[in-house]
Amino acid sequence: MAGHSKWANIQHRKGRQDKLRSKLFSKLAKEITVAAKMGDPDPDKNPRLRLAVKEAKSNSVPKDVIDRAIKKSVGGDAETYDEIRYEGYGPGGVAVIVEAMTDNRNRTASTVRSTFTKNGGNLGETGSVGFMFDRIGQVIYPAAVGDDDTVMMAAIEAGANDCESSVEGHIITCADTDLNEVSTALEAELGESDSTKLIWQPNISTELDLEGMEKLMKLIDALEDDDDIQRITANFEVSDEVMAQLG
Repeated sequence: MAGHSKWANIQHRKGRQDKLRSKLFSKLAKEITVAAKMGDPDPDKNPRLRLAVKEAKSNSVPKDVIDRAIKKSVGGDAETYDEIRYEGYGPGGVAVIVEAMTDNRNRTASTVRSTFTKNGGNLGETGSVGFMFDRIGQVIYPAAVGDDDTVMMAAIEAGANDCESSVEGHIITCADTDLNEVSTALEAELGESDSTKLIWQPNISTELDLEGMEKLMKLIDALEDDDDIQRITANFEVSDEVMAQLG
């Protein structure tokens, strides 16, 4: 019986991972289609599309899926999506930014508001929590790409603002408007990155206990289940005590 339960648990977890992977591919493909439709379908002539393709590749999106997403925009049969940012507070007073691409503003706004309310949060007005974040570019490389000094010098020469290195890898940040140029220069020096994208970096953090973190994760999971939601950022911080509880 125990063996059966373990197998069922593994299957459930695998099913959840497959579902999340499928949703991620779909969201990355949507970003590619929108970027290609807004500008040139050639990534070399369209910085936003180039970054979208780069991020898709770093998440193992198949080449044929990327090509189809670009062709969809060229063919004229791509849906028209509005890009919307929602801001609010989650459990424990954590600031949350939700970025969406939708073909129905009313539907998405209603779903996001309802999801916040059902999970102990409150949706606010645009700008209500935005001041707690900075919009920046982020490029991540594996630790094996080079030692700390080598990567730091490459980052400085590329025009980046900062570089944090650890055993897990190198995180390079720059102004949001410089991401395309910085990532291109880094690629010439260090090769393909693990990730290249624009992010919201918290400048103020809210510490959560284990219960608060579990409630916040429930909210984030519910939001991520919505196909209209592209990215979610929260300014929570986990204490060493909670990390120890998590093992």
